[in-house]
Amino acid sequence: QLQLVESGGGLVQPGGSLTLSCAASTRFTLDYYSWGWFRQAPGKEREGIICISYHAGSEKYVDSVKGRFTVAKDNANNTMYLRMNDLKPEDTSIYYCAAVWGPNLDICLGVIENHRFNYWGQGTQVTVSS
Repeated sequence: QLQLVESGGGLVQPGGSLTLSCAASTRFTLDYYSWGWFRQAPGKEREGIICISYHAGSEKYVDSVKGRFTVAKDNANNTMYLRMNDLKPEDTSIYYCAAVWGPNLDICLGVIENHRFNYWGQGTQVTVSS
C-alpha cells in the first residue's frame, strides 16, 4: 500500500512560483511507480496535467503548463516535487499527486486519465491572485 501526503500549496501572486511536495510511504524507490499530477478548479472536472513513467521512459506535460511546471524526484527522501513558475490566475486549483505501480508503457500517451492511477494524495490548494 502506498500513501501520498501533499504539502506546499498556498496563495501566490500572478507571476510567482510555488513548489508542491508529495511524500510517499513506500519501501520501493519512486522509479517503480508511474506518477501523475492532476488539478481541479472550482466547478470543473479533475484534469491530468503531468504524467511521468520513469521505467517506461515517458513523460507528458499538457500545453497549459509546459515550460512553466517541472517535476522532480528525490529517491533518498521518497518525495516528488512539482515546481510551478510564472503562475497565472487560471492555475488556481486543488492539486493532487497520484501514482500507480509499474512502468505502464502507455499511461502517459494521450489524455492523462484519473482511473489509471490508484494511489492519491489528499490534495493541496493553490490560489493565484493579486
